[in-house]
Parts: sequence; C-alpha cells; structure tokens
Amino acid sequence: MKILVDADACPVKEEIYKVAFRHEVPVTIVSNSPIRIPAHDLLDRVVVSDGFDAADDWIAERADAGTVCITADILLADRCLKAGAVVISSNGKPFTHSSIGAAIATRAIMADLRAGGDQIGGPPPFGKADRSRFLSALDEALVRLKRGR
Repeated sequence: MKILVDADACPVKEEIYKVAFRHEVPVTIVSNSPIRIPAHDLLDRVVVSDGFDAADDWIAERADAGTVCITADILLADRCLKAGAVVISSNGKPFTHSSIGAAIATRAIMADLRAGGDQIGGPPPFGKADRSRFLSALDEALVRLKRGR
C-alpha cells in the first residue's frame, strides 16, 4: 500500500501524514517545486519538471490497486481510477467509477462557460468540515485496502 499526493495545491498534507503514520503507510509527495516535508522514514518527496501535467503523469504511471491517490484534479482522478487506485479529493469526497463521468462533464461545461466570458464562482472555501471529512475518508480507504490484502 502507498499514498500518492498531488501536492502543489493540497491543503491536507498534515492530515495525510497523521493518518499515514498511524497506519504505517508510505507517502510520496509529488510537486513541481520543492515542498517541505517532515523527516520521517514513511515520507518521500518527488519534484518533477514544471512541464504540463508532469506531476499528474508521474502519479498516474505509479497508481495501482494498492494506491490511494489524493488529488483535486478530475482528469488525474480518472486516470488513477482506471489504474485501479482509490482516489480521494482534498475535501474528502471520493472519486469513484460511477461519479467520475459526471465530474468530467461538469468540468468541461464550466471550462466552456469560462471560455465564453461567463463569470462563475469557484468551489466554496475549504473549511473544518472538509478537513474532518478528508481525515475520515483517508482512514476508511486505508482500512479497506488493508482488509482487501
């Protein structure tokens, strides 16, 4: 088992460390620029090039049925799901095979609206409920993976 984190804009890195340490699961923090991580045997940092989707490509190439991927990127979530990984957004909502199609369609619609000059709001601010939901979702995902082994 392992956790791969799309880390450049991830607001829950500390929560990931906390849950990973409790379950003794290695974590790889993937980013386009160096990010500080605590010194710990279970933590690794990978800095990829600043090329388009370089972090996404690195994560997707390593995702498999024993992986929990943490990302808010819908297209990366889709790639990881296709590789058999469990995928959780930073607000704790899981991406699943049954929900990813609607998420991709919504993303495309929103991109079209923005391209047409429409003023649309972004996601709601990240809050305590999101952090709590994330902690619970990550813990549950790791427990399920452990039982499946």
